[in-house]
Formats: sequence, C-alpha cells, structure tokens
Amino acid sequence: MFSKILVPVDLAHLGALEKALTVAADLSRHFGAALCYVGVTTSQPNEIAPTPEVYERKLKAFAHEHAPDSGHEPTACVYHSADPVADLDDILLRAIDDVGADIVVMATHLPTHLDAIMPANGAVIAKHTAASVFLVRPDVPNE
Repeated sequence: MFSKILVPVDLAHLGALEKALTVAADLSRHFGAALCYVGVTTSQPNEIAPTPEVYERKLKAFAHEHAPDSGHEPTACVYHSADPVADLDDILLRAIDDVGADIVVMATHLPTHLDAIMPANGAVIAKHTAASVFLVRPDVPNE
C-alpha cells in the first residue's frame, strides 16, 4: 500500500515528534516501506548545528538511530531556507515530489482558533499533494 514514507523532523523539538516518529516507524515495518526524514535549516549557525553540513550529519545520524528494520535503508534530506517557518509548506511539498513519497506522517498541534487565520502545515500539505497525509496529534492529558 505504501512504499515511501516522508517524515518531517525538527531536530530542535524531537520530544514533540515522538508519537509521530513511532507511527512512522510502525507503518514502515507494517508495509515494508522506506523512510525519508526531512529537515529544514538555515545557512546561519543555530542551536542544533553551526553549519548546514553539520545539520545534515545530525539528521542522517538521527535517521539511522530511529528507523526500524523494514528492509530499507533510511534516508535523510536537508533543505535550506532563509526562513524555514515561512517556507516549510513549500519545502515539504517539494520534498514529497523529490523523494516520491506516497504518505507523509507528521506531528500536528491541537486545533485552535488561530487555524482559521493561519492553517496548520498538515492542512496545507494535505490540500496540495496527492500523497496521503497522516497527522499525529500529541497526547492530551486527561482532565
């Protein structure tokens, strides 16, 4: 059913991605699908890496540490942007085409009133790609 899973990864917020990473790994094992982890960085030094080359090494190391044994070598693709937040949707749409992903597994936030003004990344991706999009919500504590 699925052969290539694209997983957007923000190395600065791995804790918030844990559930989505687990879902992607489970789907990869179940379908024997290859995983491609995608990261976006700037050319400027940041808290994760002083250069884009170091960022790419870190993303590749992350991919090999977190990918399940699905019979495929995980890949990591790094895209560069002057403003990753503003460019994220366009970059992810390009990445889907570049890697030939047929499903995107990505973390999302709980809906808020601000979504009416600024749609969530997952909603934009789902609207503009033929790939399936699996949005993984964070766990919500019981009230």
